Amino acid sequence: NERLYKVKISVAKDAGYCFGVRDAVNMAYDATQKYGEVYMLGSIVHNEKVVDDLKAAGAKIVKNLSDVPKGSPILFRAHGTVDKLWDEARAKNMNIIDATCPLVYEIHREVKRLSEDGRQIIVIGDHGHDEVVAIANQVPKSIVVASPKEALAMKKYKHAGVVSQSTQAIENVQEIINILMTKVFDLHFINTICYPTKRNHQQIEQMALENDIMLIIGSFTSANSKRLTQLALKLNKNSYQVTSAEDLKPEWFSKKNTVGISAGASTPDYLIEQVKIKIEKINKDKLWQKERMI
Repeated sequence: NERLYKVKISVAKDAGYCFGVRDAVNMAYDATQKYGEVYMLGSIVHNEKVVDDLKAAGAKIVKNLSDVPKGSPILFRAHGTVDKLWDEARAKNMNIIDATCPLVYEIHREVKRLSEDGRQIIVIGDHGHDEVVAIANQVPKSIVVASPKEALAMKKYKHAGVVSQSTQAIENVQEIINILMTKVFDLHFINTICYPTKRNHQQIEQMALENDIMLIIGSFTSANSKRLTQLALKLNKNSYQVTSAEDLKPEWFSKKNTVGISAGASTPDYLIEQVKIKIEKINKDKLWQKERMI
């Protein structure tokens, strides 16, 4: 009977922290050890658990550079930072720790190159997201487009250059590009979805088809985690987003033999491990109940 009900758990190879986020978080911890504290404009990643862990270590969130005590380090986060803040920090001779992801910097460079060609810059991404704001800030008069509906409402352009937020869903970008092709005579698109995102998306698509239930671990403040959940749901209706092991419901696992797990780019390893342990416990309790019934 145990063989009938034992749950097999698979974790996506690229679940959780991408290298850009891991490096940024490690730089924040290193700074707290070296200086006793480090300051950041907003959350380092879109995950409350990580933010709380860093707060306990001495990483403090501020709204303005003027809130940073003189001589204390300021960490510019993985998402990228607008030029105005760089200029202000340099003018104040601040101790800047640059944790910007190299792949985000690559998008900044591509935007500048496209703009030098005399193209209207269009950024496919979430309005107000830190990464998107910093990309759009690289050149004047850039346009942010989040959805096919917004693309349909755009006017026509003779020359345009298009990039995307690094964690965008490929399907959303494809739909928007198809519309832009009807709006722009000379369109230069550079696919700037980063490879950790592409790999995670591919693994989720495969796992959603292979498993009875699919779990995405990530904060509901994380656009990237929500996108992963939508991707899983398209292929497997038994897909759920959880922030931690506490969110798991035993009834989800009733008559389920295989569980696939992935996580957003801002989800730390320990949360993934805790979810695995909790599923194993739910499974053991279920087996014990089955044995009692038998």
